[in-house]
Parts: sequence; structure tokens; C-alpha cells
Amino acid sequence: MGAKLEIEALEKSYGETVALRATSLSVNSGEFLTLLGPSGSGKTTLLQMIAGLVQPSAGVIRIDGRDVTHVEPGKRGIGMVFQAYALFPHMTVWDNVAYALRMRRRPAAELRQTVEGALDMVRMRQYAQRYPKELSGGQQQRIALARCFAYRPPVILLDEPLGALDKKLREHMQLEIRRLHREVGATFIYVTHDQEEALTLSDRICLMNDGAIEQLGSPADLYDRPTSCFAAGFIGHSNLLEGSIDAAAQASNEACFLAAGSRLPLPSGADAPGGTRHALLLRPELVRLVAPGQGYLDARVTGTVFLGSDIRVHLALADGTEVVARCPRSHPPRIDEGVGLHWVADHATLLRR
Repeated sequence: MGAKLEIEALEKSYGETVALRATSLSVNSGEFLTLLGPSGSGKTTLLQMIAGLVQPSAGVIRIDGRDVTHVEPGKRGIGMVFQAYALFPHMTVWDNVAYALRMRRRPAAELRQTVEGALDMVRMRQYAQRYPKELSGGQQQRIALARCFAYRPPVILLDEPLGALDKKLREHMQLEIRRLHREVGATFIYVTHDQEEALTLSDRICLMNDGAIEQLGSPADLYDRPTSCFAAGFIGHSNLLEGSIDAAAQASNEACFLAAGSRLPLPSGADAPGGTRHALLLRPELVRLVAPGQGYLDARVTGTVFLGSDIRVHLALADGTEVVARCPRSHPPRIDEGVGLHWVADHATLLRR
């Protein structure tokens, strides 16, 4: 599958402020790529430059091999869906969806068939004669999607389109967007700061931090194999035990990790200079509660949260470090109870601080 979109050494500065550092990225045809990161990470600036709404300070943008760096937005072959639905309030649903096709002077029969197909795709054909003010937020967002899909752009940009919806509706619309992506077959580039949304929707996630790409990979890559403490902390819940590798033990091929006053096992293949500061990443679902003295660390239960399918357990180590684990709801620990913490060594990840 070839590259639909190529970004090469793209940069954007506003005077002394650098919004995006030199960034290169290739997006495959038909791929769903999510730009994820906190506010100010550069994700929206990157999306706006792809759309042509912001001119880059340096670099090149190519779509299907064509340089579109300085091509105006309407001639790039790109569709865009915003968080603010941007529907025309004085037009019916039908006319909103038909607008872009009318601007392109499509024949009447083709226009009618295309609009009906787009409304069917988002399951909104029965609302064709209503006005935006007569629709719920989720319905309006579906119409915004239908309007974008109607003229079949090969690249569709979505700028936090579900940000204004409540949690239940967001989850429903996530499934709808994933379904629509499969049906349309276009390349989707989606911006969000919601890591759960990114994990749900994406083929790949481009995690951004401080105007640059922090890590690029599949949702499983970023969750199971983060390459930095920032990535580990931003994607999913994590325990980061700070410490160092025992240099003396490493010399005798018995390397261990010194943290929280204990000697902890290292994952196989972990290779780092002894004495340097690192962090050991443990996902809560991989930490098992055992009897005191039977695990790698001892802790005290400070709180529990009922999650329905299981229980999130908050714990404190002897040095005050906070740790989170998950356990079956059938065996909830008591507050202030002493427990041991155990895990499979290879389920941990060693990260450089």
C-alpha cells in the first residue's frame, strides 16, 4: 500500500515561538492515523498545515506524490470535519450535504444519488428536510461527516470532531467513524487529546510532544512498548518506579533494578549503563496482589475504586511511592491492608529518565 500523504521536514514558527519542529511523516493510503498529544504539542498546527489553513515556515507536503505545500485548500483534494459542526443554519440537512457538490456543478441526477448515499451512510436520510437547530449534537456531527464524504475526498482531516459530545455519545460516534472509515476507504487523519479515543480508532498513533513526534506506531506498540516516560504516562495508566541499574550486579551478569529500597528484576534484553537513572514501567493490570513478603515489593492499600468489571487498587510503598493495581471484584483488599506486589519480569518495560 503506497503513501497517500508525505510530510518532509515540515516546520512552523510564530516569531520566537516554535509551534512545530522539523517533522517528517508518511501516511498510507486508506490508513486511519491519529495525531495525539496535549495542548500545545503541535498536532493541530500540523493538521492545519496539511489542510492548507496555515502556511509552513519550511518543509514539503505531498499528496499522491504532488507537491501541495503552497496549493490553496480547495484544490488539495482534502475534506475536513471540525469540532464545531460548521453547518449552514439556514439550509436543510439535504442542502448542507449537497452544497459542495453544487459548487462543483455536479449533474442533478448524480447530485441526488450522491446525497442520498451519503445520508444513508450516516443513517440520517429520514432527517433530510430538517434544519440543524432541529438536530441533536450527535446528529449534527453525522451531517458534517456526510457533507465531507459526499464528494469522496481521498484524504479526510478530522479536528477533534467529538469534543463537544457527552461520553456515551462520543463512544457511539467513535464506532460510527470507524465503520465509515472502512466503508469510504479514504485516508483519515484525526486529531484528539483523548488517549482512549486514539486507541479505539487508530491504525497508527502519532504521539506528539513539544512540537515534535514523540512516538509513532500502532495502538498496541504505544501501550505495550512505549519508548519514553512521556509516552508511558500519556497512553493508559502506568506505574513508573524510578531508580537505577546495579552496576556491580550488571558486571556479574546478575543485573537488577534498584528502586523503592528493593532489588527488582529487569525484563530480558534490557540493556542500559549501570548507575544511570531509569524508570521501570508497570501497567496496573499486570501487577498481582499477593501475601506480604511474597512479591517483589510490599505495599499498603490506601484506597479502592469499583470499576464494574474489576477494582482499581491504590497502594503506597514504604518510601511513599504511589502504585496502582487492578484486581478481581471477587477479592477486594481492605483499606490499610498490607500486600505484596508481584509481576512477570518481562511484562515490565525499562525506560530512560
